[in-house]
Amino acid sequence: MKKIAKPLIAAAALLTLNTQYSCVSSKKYKDANATIASLRNRNKDLNTNIDNLRDRLELMESANNSAAQEIQDKESTITAKQSELDAKQAEIAAQQERLRTLQELIDKQKAKTEELKNKMSEALKGFKASELTVSQKNGKVYVSLQESLLFPSGSAVVNTGAKNALSKLAEVLNANPDITIAVEGHTDSIPIRLKFEDNWALSVARATAIVRVLTNDYKIDPERIIASGRSQYFPVAGNESPEGRALNRRTEIILEPKLDALYNIIEQQ
Repeated sequence: MKKIAKPLIAAAALLTLNTQYSCVSSKKYKDANATIASLRNRNKDLNTNIDNLRDRLELMESANNSAAQEIQDKESTITAKQSELDAKQAEIAAQQERLRTLQELIDKQKAKTEELKNKMSEALKGFKASELTVSQKNGKVYVSLQESLLFPSGSAVVNTGAKNALSKLAEVLNANPDITIAVEGHTDSIPIRLKFEDNWALSVARATAIVRVLTNDYKIDPERIIASGRSQYFPVAGNESPEGRALNRRTEIILEPKLDALYNIIEQQ
């Protein structure tokens, strides 16, 4: 009996041990599987997060590229605008310089015209105001000589006495070769008869007669002079009275400093 009991006890102990071992191994297996499942889920979550992060990164890179392109476009626009502004400023500066130069020339022209008027007034001061006048307007000097000083009535033959005034005028003009000269003949409104076809013809004939005296007798350069007739159409007084008609029967010598420098600047505008 005793001999049989020991093996039984041993077998029972071994069975108990195997059962315990089996329980432990099963628990570890389950725990391991749970851990693996957990790790797999975590790995899946991590992969999902990585994918999400990649998507966000791509969006951020796209946004960054768009922003960079926008910045580049704006910089290009700013550069173009700056170049345009610089060009406008340069143009304005050049225009201001031309205006400054033009104003200087105008001032010099005005001073020269004033000086010419004073010289002409001084040269002709011995004549009566009823015979001739010297005035300044529109940047020009006007020497207005009445018919009574220059011509017989209805004639284009220059009086001998008129040459005294023309000689004094020529002295000033010869001393100032940069002055252009226009000689204009004027009449009253009474129609001319006999020698001349009309008042146009008379006004032109008187202007050319004065030009011939200035160029032939007093050596004024013919290239400086223009002769023209304006008939009755630019009166300085009414033609209703003898006094008004007498004022209209005049020859005007119009003097102007050369404007070449001014014209050159104007042509550059």
